Amino acid sequence: MQAWDYAIVGAGAAGCILAARLSEEASARVLLLEAGEKSRSPMLSMPCGDTFFIGNPRYDWSFATEPDPTLNNRRLMIPRGRVLGGSNAINGTIFVRGQRDDFDGWARSGAAGWSWDEVLPYFRKLEDWQGGASGTRGAGGPIRVELPRQREILCDTFIEAASQLGYRTNPDYNSGDLEGFGYYQCTHRGGRRVSVVDGYLEGARRSNLTTVTSAIVTGLRLDGRRCVGLNYIRDGRAHEVSVTREVILAAGVVCSPQLLELSGIGNPAVLERAGIRVRHALPSVGENFQDHFAARLRWRVRQPVTFNERTRGLSLLREIARYVFDRRGVLSMPIAVGFGFVRSSPSEPVPDLQFHFAPASYGASSQRRLDDRPGMTVGVYPLRPESRGSIHVRSPNPTMPPAIQPRFLSEESDLRRLIAGMRIARQLVSAAAFEPYRGEETRPGPELTSDEELRAHARAQGDTSFHPIGTCRMGSDANAVVDPRLRVHGLDGLRVIDASVMPSMVSGNTQAAAMMIAEKGAAMIREDAVSPQREAFPGTNGAAA
Repeated sequence: MQAWDYAIVGAGAAGCILAARLSEEASARVLLLEAGEKSRSPMLSMPCGDTFFIGNPRYDWSFATEPDPTLNNRRLMIPRGRVLGGSNAINGTIFVRGQRDDFDGWARSGAAGWSWDEVLPYFRKLEDWQGGASGTRGAGGPIRVELPRQREILCDTFIEAASQLGYRTNPDYNSGDLEGFGYYQCTHRGGRRVSVVDGYLEGARRSNLTTVTSAIVTGLRLDGRRCVGLNYIRDGRAHEVSVTREVILAAGVVCSPQLLELSGIGNPAVLERAGIRVRHALPSVGENFQDHFAARLRWRVRQPVTFNERTRGLSLLREIARYVFDRRGVLSMPIAVGFGFVRSSPSEPVPDLQFHFAPASYGASSQRRLDDRPGMTVGVYPLRPESRGSIHVRSPNPTMPPAIQPRFLSEESDLRRLIAGMRIARQLVSAAAFEPYRGEETRPGPELTSDEELRAHARAQGDTSFHPIGTCRMGSDANAVVDPRLRVHGLDGLRVIDASVMPSMVSGNTQAAAMMIAEKGAAMIREDAVSPQREAFPGTNGAAA
């Protein structure tokens, strides 16, 4: 049996950061396990790579939801990275921290230590912002953050249209105040994608860090109330791992709760239904699922200024040459170029809607195959949805995907905000700035105007934005899965450190917050190794249930 000080499950945004930071302690033996493979595809370095990798089973687990009764019983794809680097290796590269009130809200809800002022140092630590260091921005960190290397005429038009409607331009939405419009900041360096593999793992080539890919973790090993190791399968062979300090789950919003439940940690009713022996009762494992559910409005464009026509035929060959020799052009860009953060109504205290502007139009968002004719897309979603779903195992078989029950539009407030956002999107495209370019609206279509028609369209055509969070919720109450130091309630030697611990959604794309959680989580682990502190498991006086 192999013995390690730390074993990290999952080499995505959080896992790679944890591995790099924990292995900085020279005496600590660190094992990083990843179920996917290491890929050397040159396309992984291209910012546009998500259009090729999402939906590709070699790189994407391609999870699917159960039929969702709030979406006319539709099933949606939940892409998750199946490669070293996880979802961070195949995402859209957009870098959004969220707004101050998101994190202050976490602290108010019982996640002590996670207010904006307390997480800001870790955001600053991880980034290398092209604008340099300031009171809110970091420079010299492992993750380079840049604006796209070129401007797009349609995105400039989108920003000008917002200005014509009275919205402001925001040059740096990652300062804590995100309201306004502009160009997205991205995890790019000179036109190439920067992933956590590049920024963290490649720089942590140390003798005390071992990375194993194609490793399917099948369960955690418990000795009473302490996690002492795990089991995994690789190439058909079973392996046992002994851990002297901590096992850390960084397997993501789908697989972290799945692994807890496979190990007998979770809601007894769920476990018994799946045929799994209860080892530690923790009723909220797999609950609190949240995601950004979007409506994507599309228009034809009357001039050849979109990504659609530049990625076909001879034009594509020119774009390839431009990228190879200059790292510019369509292939150096994210598909969503422009942002907007606004309030759905003047009564909202902070922005509650996010817009993504793409100088392109495409089919199902899980595939993003561009249309033949010029087009553009304005996507919109409520920033902090109130709808909640769940993810739970179906059986003791670790290779069987869990049941994902999202219930995306179960709360009326989310529908109300989504409809308000669709109307604002139409106002933006109807502004004078778009007059030279605006063609027909192809989705939802100009004939759909009433609230009921837009509501029906959202249920029939809306889709996820690939930002799932919350299934191992952090908090101090008895219904939380981990405490504010990310330790699983009622167990020793086990933490969850990834986007699944977020109590509520951040205002924007989630990769930046997931990286921050890993930086802060690694610091907590090292602090606790020197001076361990443990609060009693809520409601049980510290005893395992």
